[in-house]
Amino acid sequence: MTLQFLITAFVVVIAPGTGVIYTLAIGLGQGHRAACYAALGCTLGILPHLAAAILGVAAVLHASALLFQIVKFAGVAYLLYLAWQSLSSGGALNVAPERRVERPWIVARRGTLINVLNPKLSIFFLALLPPFLSGNPATATAEMALLGAVFMGLTFVIFVLYGIFAATARDRILGSARFMRWLNRSFAAIFAALGARLAFERT
Repeated sequence: MTLQFLITAFVVVIAPGTGVIYTLAIGLGQGHRAACYAALGCTLGILPHLAAAILGVAAVLHASALLFQIVKFAGVAYLLYLAWQSLSSGGALNVAPERRVERPWIVARRGTLINVLNPKLSIFFLALLPPFLSGNPATATAEMALLGAVFMGLTFVIFVLYGIFAATARDRILGSARFMRWLNRSFAAIFAALGARLAFERT
């Protein structure tokens, strides 16, 4: 593992994406503890894609247009569902003055599904990890597993920091009903836009 990999992984993880937006929404709506479970769920959602890349299943997914489309549109539908949850009063992602409390496993499961249903992650790992391998076929699997574990560790830590930031900012924004409406609409628009972008992704 090299410093170049750590920098690359850090840049990739810190860039706002679906998981980051979800963790921010949970942090704002439910506080620090729930944000940590959201980060955990998003991190666990990486694991199937990492395993697929290591085992070569990702290449099969990439080659199979039908399988790719099935996973992709399941992901699109789920992102649109999250957009609705941001807009609807009492929705899981709706930020309101009354703190909504969900069971931790529900928060984590939702984060896991966000990443599991993104077929591009498997292709991403196929592109990201091989350039940082030593080139020794005998150790390639172990090296990919190590790099993937480091990537997942960075994901968890950075997402937790995002969530804590959002939870800390919660008390400062709840005084403005207008701002909260704008915030919920923004989250909904982002999830819908991410769903639309995923819908137009190709293998």
